[in-house]
Amino acid sequence: MQAADARDAFLRACRLDVETPKPGNVSVDSAGHGMTAAQFIASAEAAAGALFTRGAGVGERILAAVERTREVAGCNTNLGIVLLCAPLATALEAHPVDAAAWRAETERVLERLDIDDARAAYRAIALANPGGLGDAPEQSVRDEPSVDLRAAMTLAAGRDSIARQYANGFRDIFETGLAAAMSFKSPTAATLNVFLTFLATWPDSHIVRKQGVTMAQSVTREARLRHGEWQAAAASGATPRLAAWDADLKARGINPGTSADLTVATLFVAGCVVQNPRDWHGS
Repeated sequence: MQAADARDAFLRACRLDVETPKPGNVSVDSAGHGMTAAQFIASAEAAAGALFTRGAGVGERILAAVERTREVAGCNTNLGIVLLCAPLATALEAHPVDAAAWRAETERVLERLDIDDARAAYRAIALANPGGLGDAPEQSVRDEPSVDLRAAMTLAAGRDSIARQYANGFRDIFETGLAAAMSFKSPTAATLNVFLTFLATWPDSHIVRKQGVTMAQSVTREARLRHGEWQAAAASGATPRLAAWDADLKARGINPGTSADLTVATLFVAGCVVQNPRDWHGS
């Protein structure tokens, strides 16, 4: 895949993220958490150049993307997206022919991560200031790293779903996420299905950091119920109703941001591997 096509797939994934109303997340129809959809779109445009800089290291891409995002958005809109998409974009430079080859190449990229990648990523995380990752008992982003980026992420994998992708070779993206994306032909339906699948499968890391494990587990249980209702409504041709849940989550300051980040990364992969990047395969 050409770099321009990959960049377009990334930007399309970011647009779908805010064009699709997802409970608790910012969308074009529903601002929230002090942010608007316009900030997310501007952030994607700003980050794309850094993420798809040919020959750049993963840490270099992460830091440059976060710096450019801060310039246009003034806040942390896409740290998780950047952390996820930097290794994926790097792996694409080997021109994998399908999802399996891309996954294998991503694993090779992760294996090559070094301490310089960790230093750059730590600087980016500290600049974005998301909370949580910097409170780790080992390899805090407030300190100089003493291990490579993958090792540092592996230490956080048990409490952070984005770090877990570095540890497990992006298994959740290439397996759970991609299967959910391919279950619907409509990109919007695919987006919501991916998001609800992630949110219903494990507690959202962002909610854990902000509101604690108990709240995150409660939202996961609710997501399982809502996802089942949404799937049943979608299968019958009805219009699923999630607006009330969205409003309730935002009123309580609950933002399933990590589930959204994983969704964008999945949509990026799906947009690159399907035959027609504007549609998904499936039924």
